[in-house]
Amino acid sequence: MERYLHSQTLHDLQKKMVFVAGPRQSGKTTLAKQLTGKLGGEFFNYDIDRDREKILNQELSLDAPLIVLDEIHKYSRWRNYLKGLYDSRKDSLRILVTGSAKLDLLRKGGDSLQGRYHLLRLHPLSLAEIKGHSQKDLADLMTLGGFPEPFLSSSEREAKRWSREYRSRLIRLEIGSLEQVKDLALVEQLSYRLPELVSGPLSINSLREDLQVAHETVAHWLTLLENYYAIFRLPCFGSSKIKALKKEQKHYHFDWTLIEDKGARFENLMACHLLKWCHFMTDTEGDEYELQYFRDRQKREVDFVITKNQKPHQFVEAKSNDREVSLGLRYLHQRFPEVPSFQVCFEDQHDFVTREGIRVMPARTFLKTLV
Repeated sequence: MERYLHSQTLHDLQKKMVFVAGPRQSGKTTLAKQLTGKLGGEFFNYDIDRDREKILNQELSLDAPLIVLDEIHKYSRWRNYLKGLYDSRKDSLRILVTGSAKLDLLRKGGDSLQGRYHLLRLHPLSLAEIKGHSQKDLADLMTLGGFPEPFLSSSEREAKRWSREYRSRLIRLEIGSLEQVKDLALVEQLSYRLPELVSGPLSINSLREDLQVAHETVAHWLTLLENYYAIFRLPCFGSSKIKALKKEQKHYHFDWTLIEDKGARFENLMACHLLKWCHFMTDTEGDEYELQYFRDRQKREVDFVITKNQKPHQFVEAKSNDREVSLGLRYLHQRFPEVPSFQVCFEDQHDFVTREGIRVMPARTFLKTLV
């Protein structure tokens, strides 16, 4: 399967280094090897002893048309290493860097690699990427998740086994080996607690009381889970036209099969699809797209607000099966009548536009328009 970032990565490699970041086992290595096979070149994985030795001893074949460096962010001096490599051979050598930690964090501070790379974020499979058309395709994605291995297995049993092992490996092997965490068991306990809290505002104080640790400790652990693509958090959308609760955040999981409740799982699936689209548009078009949500003191809520360059771009409400438009979506649409508003239903197959201009539509129809 050719992934959705294949052509964009080829295009960007003609100009700069390309960083492909994303969750473990989302397909980064497969994409990199496909590109290596197409362009020719060499693939080096920092986790493999032989490859790591060649990287550290600078024994790379600089005459190769493409060099792929996988997980090199685990090397403490990787930024300076890449800077030297790129500056010495930028006219003749293509460099692709892949990693399962947030390489995009580089953009938020002082960066010695500034101007030398393009960032692309690879997400798990979505309905549009698998070319799904039917309700069964969507139901399979809901059950199996979007990671290629469990989805392609077509087995719910194998998907559950994969999910359990994946979460353990992420915490024990990734976070445990690279971060200074004193009690990984508590981080693992946090990861088991979080799926129950999807779709509601995330209270660090409640988690602190459950785990009996300091507020700062829980906040740090959540940031680690976010940096290693276990979860992502959404801020609350605010504007002078509304009075939102700006300090509260919601969270979702890249592996939505962790969520037992059907409605919450569908909302999580929607969040992953929308975030994938936002990241793709930001990384390829240059505008800044962000996924947020809305909630105010009157408890009016809208599941998702997409902003473009800090202005509202779309409002999306996710429902299992409900043609009655939510009060929160009506409220936001009244305040911002120019912004397209959608209520997306998992089971209901009706497609219509209300008198206010809100479109109520099936999930499979909406999701096919994304990436």
